[in-house]
Amino acid sequence: MDLKQGKRTLRVLSLASFLNDFGAEMIYPIWPFFVTTVLKANMSALGFIDGLGDAMVALSQGGAGYLSDKFRKRKIFIWLGYLCGATARVGYAFTTSWVMLIPFRALDRAGKIRAAPRDAMIADLSFRHNRGENFGILRMADNFGGVCGIVACILFLNLIGRHSLFLIAAIPSLLGVIMIIFTIKDSPPKPGNVFRGITFNEITPNLRLFFFLSAIFTLATFSYSFLLIYAQKVGFHLTMIPVLYLGYNLIASFCSIPFGKLSDRYGRKTVLLIAFILWGLVCGTILCKLSMWSVVVALAFFGMHKGAFETAQKAFVSELSPQVFRASCLGYYQMIIGICALPASVIAGVLWDKVGMTAPLYFSVALTIIASVLLFFVHERNYDAV
Repeated sequence: MDLKQGKRTLRVLSLASFLNDFGAEMIYPIWPFFVTTVLKANMSALGFIDGLGDAMVALSQGGAGYLSDKFRKRKIFIWLGYLCGATARVGYAFTTSWVMLIPFRALDRAGKIRAAPRDAMIADLSFRHNRGENFGILRMADNFGGVCGIVACILFLNLIGRHSLFLIAAIPSLLGVIMIIFTIKDSPPKPGNVFRGITFNEITPNLRLFFFLSAIFTLATFSYSFLLIYAQKVGFHLTMIPVLYLGYNLIASFCSIPFGKLSDRYGRKTVLLIAFILWGLVCGTILCKLSMWSVVVALAFFGMHKGAFETAQKAFVSELSPQVFRASCLGYYQMIIGICALPASVIAGVLWDKVGMTAPLYFSVALTIIASVLLFFVHERNYDAV
């Protein structure tokens, strides 16, 4: 892919990502309250539904990454993923119990089949000196789309019913589907890059260790829904929750490119360690004192954590992976952390219900420390010259 075409592809992928997150984030600020208040689920059920969604992310990304490498196709997985998300939101609009949410939540998160092929496409069109920045641009588009979606949620929430909001949220993703189908082309495979299936031995010790510590860290990171419930517990009115969520997304959006550039200059490990520390500050802030101000500060740290972690992790995995297996490794990475996300949210929900609302935070801090120590033993290395 030449430089001009690469820049055009990055712009289109970023705009489609913006549109999809615009639709998704129209419903995410009210999601935990829709599940627990309207559909009468407890915290354990909320943790199960959120965790199930993350597990579907895992399975879909692992399979999509493998198939994308096998058939040397990226585009079809990207637009199908956006279509799944749009379809699921239509389904949410007609649910009357939390049990009915399960198949639509699974379909929604199965839409993440787009992620590994899309990330591999961005990694392929990038060079070592700008790969982190390009992933940062994508994350900024994601997060800025989220910001616009949250603003729309705030504006529309009091004007239309919550169920109608789900229907409106499907429209931006459908626009992204149309854009991908008509403007993106798959690049032909490089000479000699014949897919023959990845074996365990071809996953380097560095990458295996990073997979392992990422699994541990994922067990520490419960769903964002819990932070919004904390906000409600300390007295924030439901109409203020989307505003808090907006602030978190703004911070994540503005931090993505700077953290991407920081990882290009000082290394992926440095930024990932910063991300781990920021997550520890999220938990520590609430543990020190549960109040309105501590929740606000925690959400700010959470935004910075997202901006750092989601930018550096994908660049790191793509550089620790052989180019011919890049989408597979990215998919397997997402599969591993997604599988761990199901017990993470379930454990957090059970600890909340059975032990206390701060118990998930202590559990999270302990695992974050373990993951941070293991990160020091991972060595940065490039497999390709691009």
